[in-house]
Amino acid sequence: MESFQREAVSVDVASRLRELREARGISMRTLAARSGLSANALSMIERGKTSPSVSTLYKLAAALGVSITAFFGSENEKKQVVFLKHDERTRLSFTRGVFEALGGENFAGRVEPFMLTMESGASCGPHDIVHSGHEFVFCLRGQLEYTVEKETFRLEPGDSLLFATRLRHRWKNPTNMVTNALIIISGFEEGEELHAMHWKK
Repeated sequence: MESFQREAVSVDVASRLRELREARGISMRTLAARSGLSANALSMIERGKTSPSVSTLYKLAAALGVSITAFFGSENEKKQVVFLKHDERTRLSFTRGVFEALGGENFAGRVEPFMLTMESGASCGPHDIVHSGHEFVFCLRGQLEYTVEKETFRLEPGDSLLFATRLRHRWKNPTNMVTNALIIISGFEEGEELHAMHWKK
């Protein structure tokens, strides 16, 4: 697991966010209003002064009308078949953890797989996450705590969780060990922009 992280290509979230925003002709003030973030917080992220949490990335993706996978790289032509060598993964760092894309950003279908690595105390951030589709979580190492609506599930290696992502959810690593999990998001609602996930208040 650790060697994958060292070899992976890291994403510059600051410049990628600016690219996505400018390509859509959205001002920083408008994006702040749409995402529910302050203009100052957004400015700090775009200038690389702070790293957004995963839940903040979901809010920004929804406000931009893109999937969280849009942060993993330029919007290339989507493919029917995506083969990814272990050292070709793109990773996105957040506080106390790393998301590694597993090809969903280049795939023409409605599935987005990720590898999630969390240090002790890592979490998705201050906001609940809500989007369309379904989420499958498989704990590979350590322990992972997922709260879906008001029910909390503690996953250990080999445990899995499957739920509708229109339900408010959040996750964290409550232990002093590193946790690895495979996450697969699929089944976006018909009629949505391909790969788009929408924040619902």
